[in-house]
Amino acid sequence: MNKTLLSFALAAALAPLAAPASAQTVVKIGHVAPLTGAIAHLGKDNEYGARMAIEELNAKKLKIGGKEVKFELLSEDDAADPKQGTAAAQKLVDANVLGVIGHLNSGTTIPASRIYNDAGIAQISPSATNPRYTKQGFDTTFRVVANDGQLGGTLGRYAVNELKVKSIAVIDDRTAYGQGVADEFEKAAKAAGATVVGREFTTDKATDFNAILTSLKGKSPELIFFGGMDAVAGPMLRQLKQLGMPVKFMGGDGICSPKLAELGGDAIADGQVVCAEAGGVTQDHVAAMDAWKKRFQDRFKTEVQIYAPYVYDATMTLVAAMQKADSTDPKKYIPELKKISYDGVTGPISFDEFGDIKDGALTLYTYKGGKREQMMVVK
Repeated sequence: MNKTLLSFALAAALAPLAAPASAQTVVKIGHVAPLTGAIAHLGKDNEYGARMAIEELNAKKLKIGGKEVKFELLSEDDAADPKQGTAAAQKLVDANVLGVIGHLNSGTTIPASRIYNDAGIAQISPSATNPRYTKQGFDTTFRVVANDGQLGGTLGRYAVNELKVKSIAVIDDRTAYGQGVADEFEKAAKAAGATVVGREFTTDKATDFNAILTSLKGKSPELIFFGGMDAVAGPMLRQLKQLGMPVKFMGGDGICSPKLAELGGDAIADGQVVCAEAGGVTQDHVAAMDAWKKRFQDRFKTEVQIYAPYVYDATMTLVAAMQKADSTDPKKYIPELKKISYDGVTGPISFDEFGDIKDGALTLYTYKGGKREQMMVVK
């Protein structure tokens, strides 16, 4: 074999070993939410928001650090359980994810945040509202919705100033989220002049509330506030009706889903329930949100529950920081995330020194004719 043929044969043999110049860099992004259990419908909603963002980002064929990147979503189920949440977090760290969107619940988000911080990975929660999450001194924690101080406080003031109630009972499910938002509601309602005639506790898996509600019935509250999720609030509303207690019922974002109407059924009177979503779209973003929801429904054949748009925006914000840093290395993009200014479908996103969203909005809803109905967006 002459030298030319030998060189050609050698080059042909080695060709498969050399990566093509246009090879994609795979960037793993984690997502965690309860995909099983009583609030799996909310967790799946969150996962869909992340998946939609990843699909749209990959369609753009972005280049970061001079290479085309392909984003890969690693989705984990924490079942709304703190222990499973930390296990899911460690699994994502071990899989070398470069950022995490989640978790859904404050009770799983807070313990998981230490694991991500120790690994130096940015975590953006689209829905955890307990203030403690961003007050731990971590550089890696961010959230794209208002916290319980804003949410519970707004509801407490609304109950007294707008609904004109004077006697209030408070129930929470003893989770970090439920107790946190109930505490903030109680504080604001008292400051506005209401009397709290009873404070009761349940769990996030309970279905029988007769003892609690019977005790409260004797105290004649005009309004009951529940800190917890829709899977518990629905049966609670049914039992309120059975006990002949047509009281106003309030709750935070955990109960504020379209599914509550299904879970509560005809036990929900028109205008009886007032709840707040820890986010909100002002008039200048309504058209963009409506268009986004149409794309979401076309893609997943289901309606948005609560937080899918915030998961989508959190994912897009994370990648926008990577683009600004021209790097997927958390050490390089986290400084850009801290000073990001991103215009999402939910509105403008930027963070304060703790990682909380600046000027976070809230949306108040009620239920009429078996459907959730928006009342107003407040800041």
